[in-house]
Amino acid sequence: MKAKYQIIMEDLKSKILSGDYSIGERIQTESAMQEIYGVSRHTVRKAILELATEGYLRSEKGSGTYVNDYHNVGKPHNKTIGVITTYISDYIFPSIIRGIEGRLNEENYSLLLASTNNDVEQEKKALEMMLSYGVDGLIVEPTKSNLYNPNIAYYLSFKEKGIPFIMINAHYEELDVPFLCLDDVKSSYLATKFLISNGHTQIGLVSKMDDLQGKYRMKGYIKALGEAKLPFRPEHVLSFNTETKQDLHKNLREFLTEKKDALTSIICYNDEVGLEVVNVCRQLDIAIPDNLSIIGQDNSYIAKNATIKLTTLTHPQEQMGRDAANWLIKKLQGKKDMPNEIFYQPVLMEGETVKDINVKKS
Repeated sequence: MKAKYQIIMEDLKSKILSGDYSIGERIQTESAMQEIYGVSRHTVRKAILELATEGYLRSEKGSGTYVNDYHNVGKPHNKTIGVITTYISDYIFPSIIRGIEGRLNEENYSLLLASTNNDVEQEKKALEMMLSYGVDGLIVEPTKSNLYNPNIAYYLSFKEKGIPFIMINAHYEELDVPFLCLDDVKSSYLATKFLISNGHTQIGLVSKMDDLQGKYRMKGYIKALGEAKLPFRPEHVLSFNTETKQDLHKNLREFLTEKKDALTSIICYNDEVGLEVVNVCRQLDIAIPDNLSIIGQDNSYIAKNATIKLTTLTHPQEQMGRDAANWLIKKLQGKKDMPNEIFYQPVLMEGETVKDINVKKS
């Protein structure tokens, strides 16, 4: 259990980093904080002293305690770029980080890395760490980008402090911020069109709905169905989120068991989900692609190394990381008129998981 002074420290630090207290502003008196936190004056003073030691506060005798300019405290001379991703060690993220790191190394920039595991509380801690360290710029993959984000104040704090940042893979629609994204609508649109061109009319979708990518990939799927005058059937969609992902295997078994005679094909949120569908199909003796065609998305290394060559769509990965780092470097060098939105165009990569079921004419 944390000591009372540590709880006060964390609360005050959060208020400083999120901009509730600005640099140079006087914080509440010790007496007021005693009332707010229900602690002794000794506990309040200990919290203030610790934050002063860390460079966040400074006390002026007879005047009060003020927020210090903490940005340069203990900061190395060379510039540092912070990188916050949802995950670090799996799927497409190592390639993105490799692209970022490669470009930063060319300019002798340092990299400070954090991950959120797609959890907003962990994102808050990562943002506080970046603000406290005093990074010169920030690359962020948003957390649960299709949901309201309670950490908006931290991003506004970066803006107010003039620290440039750019988002990758998604963005928060509430904020006017620069971003680099795959054209996710087009990705699922192309996947659906490809299946339709191969004779499929009963097309399912498995998508993650707490991330903006999932929302847009569903949009592309619906758009292609509409153009082909095929009905959108909600019962042909299996959705999941970060918390229910652990149940995806079980839910896929139920979904495929129930829909195996109704669906001839499925579009998946990404390659990871696509290969999970392959795995479940094997367990249920559903032949791929004879009984069910499958398309993944992102052309990830796990698809390239799988025992079956998954039909998928490209994702820039390393190039996106490199472009994000380059955008920040140029911004820090004073270049103006930088693009605020860049969409990468996906390309369909044919594998062996889609069957042409068009009626052959003699």
